[in-house]
Amino acid sequence: MSRFFIHMAYDGSDYCGWQIQPNEPTVQQVIAHALSTLLKREIPVTGAGRTDTGVHASHYIAHFDLESTSHDYLPSTDQFLFKLNRFLPPDIVVYKITPVPEDLHARFSATYRTYHYHISSIKPLYKREYCHHVYGELDTEAINKCCKVIIKTTDFTSFAKLHTDVLTNNCRVTHARWKHVDQGYLFEITADRFLRNMVRSLTGTLLNVGRGKLDLGGFKKIVEAKDRSQAGSSAPAKGLFLVEIGYPNFPVSSLRG
Repeated sequence: MSRFFIHMAYDGSDYCGWQIQPNEPTVQQVIAHALSTLLKREIPVTGAGRTDTGVHASHYIAHFDLESTSHDYLPSTDQFLFKLNRFLPPDIVVYKITPVPEDLHARFSATYRTYHYHISSIKPLYKREYCHHVYGELDTEAINKCCKVIIKTTDFTSFAKLHTDVLTNNCRVTHARWKHVDQGYLFEITADRFLRNMVRSLTGTLLNVGRGKLDLGGFKKIVEAKDRSQAGSSAPAKGLFLVEIGYPNFPVSSLRG
């Protein structure tokens, strides 16, 4: 059995997230169909995790297995990569397919994920489908005080989508910071795992902080409440990007084309 990692990216605008769903377009369904067609056998594909409807990924890892690699061209060759990208729609691109050890799992071996949320302080034109427009200046100093609370927090129930099938709402956040960028703001957050809707819920709540509608004490109360109804509205999906996934003893640079 041979295992391959897929380093890919996608525009999530027209998809109901990564994971296959009945009668809905998903990235997993499209990539599995493309691989199965080209390799002339059914190819199940396992992703590093879910992304919600409308969320993008500039860096995403998935894996698939082959019982034999004795066919005309290996999936890790430039020839196969060229054919795969021609077969895929314009909003999905595969940068590299890499042979990996059989015990390296796209989801369960990942040690961290990093998301970026993009906010524009001016009305966006060309990037309007990839950022959230927010009017007025935000108090980033106040927001970053709350980000320190996020890093110290374990239970993120207050920022999790209700009625999901997870065993725990605990996450270990190692980095959370809000910063000024050209014509807007960027929220960076890294954790070992993320709950459904967690980053968008955190972003929406932190926007309330930045607008002066919520202070540090109020944010702490929301965290301690463990009640999703206490947090702010979720920020729109279009501003959210999965930008990096890390694996032990397997540098991210080796996955990039």
